[in-house]
Amino acid sequence: MKQLCLSLLLVSSAAFAQDTIRICDASGCSERPRNTATFEAEMAAQPDPAQDPRRLALEAMAEKDPRAAYDLGLRFFRGDGVKKDTYLAIKWMRDAGERGDFKAAQALGRFYLYGVEEMGSDPGEAERWLMMAADKGDKEAKKLLTQARKAREQAQSDYQWREMVRKNGWLVGWYSGYAYRTYWRDGRWYYY
Repeated sequence: MKQLCLSLLLVSSAAFAQDTIRICDASGCSERPRNTATFEAEMAAQPDPAQDPRRLALEAMAEKDPRAAYDLGLRFFRGDGVKKDTYLAIKWMRDAGERGDFKAAQALGRFYLYGVEEMGSDPGEAERWLMMAADKGDKEAKKLLTQARKAREQAQSDYQWREMVRKNGWLVGWYSGYAYRTYWRDGRWYYY
């Protein structure tokens, strides 16, 4: 009986002190040591996308020609052949627009007028870029320019209204206009 108890104790302690874990991946399921790294070897072996020769060649062209900078910005915006990155899209579009590419200026005007992903709308910046494109004769930019001007004026009036309310009454309302829903009595909180 004593040996049976001892063997059961050893078996149960061995079950809790396992040094392996079951891991399932693309190669199947297997028992592996607990300190095994579980990264995908194929992913680790992939080259850095920023070092792709096609991307590097396009970046070299983009540094020389604003049309290539526009193309690279559009590729980053769409995720076409490169990882989608709105920051790099705007960076290359701005570079192209500053060097006189009116299509890049129009695209930036749209980006800033409507906002892109995490970037909100900026009608003032949209107006700047759309004016550059409209001055080059872009009809679409002229149409969007009127929208940008209206949006900028609306944003300014909204800001002025918010500032007036904040300074002249909003805080007063918080100090006196909102009642508490609870009160303290007999050692505890009660709701109205």
